[in-house]
Amino acid sequence: MGTILMVGTRKGLWVGRSDDRREEWSWSGPHHDMEEVYSCLVDTRGSRPRLFAGTSSSWLGPQVRWSDDLGESWQETPGGAIRFPEGSGATVERVWQIVPGVGDGVLHAGTEPGAVWTSVDGGATFALEEALWKHPQKEEWGAGFGGQAFHTILPHPTDPDSITAAISTGGVYQTRDGGGSWEPRNQGIRADFLPEDQRYPEFGQCVHKVTRHPSRPERLYLQNHGGVYRSDDEGGSWTSIGDDLPSDFGFPVVVHPHRPDTIYVFPLGGGDGRYPPDAEARVWRSDDAGGSWTPYDDGLPNPFYVGVMRDGMCADTHDPAGLYLGARNGSVWASADDGATWRQIVSNLPDVLCVKAGVTQD
Repeated sequence: MGTILMVGTRKGLWVGRSDDRREEWSWSGPHHDMEEVYSCLVDTRGSRPRLFAGTSSSWLGPQVRWSDDLGESWQETPGGAIRFPEGSGATVERVWQIVPGVGDGVLHAGTEPGAVWTSVDGGATFALEEALWKHPQKEEWGAGFGGQAFHTILPHPTDPDSITAAISTGGVYQTRDGGGSWEPRNQGIRADFLPEDQRYPEFGQCVHKVTRHPSRPERLYLQNHGGVYRSDDEGGSWTSIGDDLPSDFGFPVVVHPHRPDTIYVFPLGGGDGRYPPDAEARVWRSDDAGGSWTPYDDGLPNPFYVGVMRDGMCADTHDPAGLYLGARNGSVWASADDGATWRQIVSNLPDVLCVKAGVTQD
């Protein structure tokens, strides 16, 4: 079996290839040189993997590109594909998320400004989720430090009408009728930046990332601007699980591909110092759905004065699972043993924005 790792940066995309041992890596790139790559996807649903990249050029704007030959050549979606209707007064600035949906050729994308889009033809065209774009609460959504964007899209693994999405700054929203309506799902999530008596609003939280395991779709894990949470009713209510962490501020949260109770976070020192507490790079793992946490730093750098973005950490589906960590200093670290030990697999890239892994049968 083969392993593919896509690394999106502020100045292009790199594609790494390895076998199932994940000891030696070969790299190609930069692809889309000097373009920001905020999102990428290794789509392994077809007979061969298709790579997607959400790129953004300061001259030509955003684009969704794909490759069927592991990056040797790239195609562009016709006319840019993701474009607001004429007269909307909005322009897509970045594509923050590309994820597979339920069904052949179904993809979902999240953009800045905050909108969700759906493709049913493999990314050739995308349709705006109008009900979310026109949501009555939309005018009160704020913009986080990185901008206002839907950075999380979680299609239900078996119900094509159910999607959970999250935006900074707006919170978690969910549709159960195929996009006809969307409701906020933020009960119990704290908004520290609001006055004390208003810190549990219906919406407006600065959610950083949400994830879940397909075998337990009702259980969600969330990394907030401040706080780590779990929901056991698909976002109906949330419980804090971050008390044993050195900091509850961070960006990524990743679920183990085979164990739905095992999750990973990378705590940072908060809004004032966005590097790990005490400058010690540590991935914290919980094997009991957030009941307790254990740090893992074998092979990670110390001191470490840079952060990891919301899509800067991911897992592959090997057994044991591989974990990948891309940092803002252009280094990428990998673990081939469920996160227990780490080693650097590439360095000196531009600022890493996202990493995505895929497993192939060759």
